[in-house]
Amino acid sequence: NMKTLLAVLLLAFTLPSMAQGVRINTYAGYVFDDKVDSYYDNSNYYEGTIKGGFQWGAGIEFMVKPNYGVEILYFHSDTKAPMTYFQNGVKFTNFDLGINYIMLGGTRYFSKPGGKVEGFGGLMIGMDAMNLKNPDNGNTGSKTKFAWGVRGGANIWATEKVGLKLQASLLSAVQSAGGGLYFGTGGGGAGISTYSSIYQWGIGGGLVFKIPTAK
Repeated sequence: NMKTLLAVLLLAFTLPSMAQGVRINTYAGYVFDDKVDSYYDNSNYYEGTIKGGFQWGAGIEFMVKPNYGVEILYFHSDTKAPMTYFQNGVKFTNFDLGINYIMLGGTRYFSKPGGKVEGFGGLMIGMDAMNLKNPDNGNTGSKTKFAWGVRGGANIWATEKVGLKLQASLLSAVQSAGGGLYFGTGGGGAGISTYSSIYQWGIGGGLVFKIPTAK
């Protein structure tokens, strides 16, 4: 995970020298519920839901070619994770969960010459820093895991410099729910030793701004 972060930071310093243009992107949307579960044995399991909700974010995108951009992104959401688990008997807790994606995305753009609509699609890789709180006892836990994503949509340019972004996406934190977040203990004790990946489908929009660059 530190290697992923260092790679993102290195690109943040090197991309400006490669850029033919710069865009600032803002994001706001809704991510849907995702069921997670893992069963190890009768005394080591959990099942529940990462609840959907509002997600916001921002990114700086360097246009390394006229139709290809590389973007450093951040997405955040605060949600609930109602879980049934075994800890000295079957228990239920509605955990507080904060999700932070730090991603590097490559985006391919498609548009007709002179058109105001610009379609796009792309891939993202990075990491997800998750913070969990057990409201029943105040215990907290955190974990950082590898993450990936895909997205597609369109930019609708109102002017030459400002556009409306419409987007559908999937973000996934790999093997992040479970022992690493200590469902069942909220950060104390051994926790649960099995894991489950999180998949968050989302739809939303935002604004995109073209920033003039000196040559």
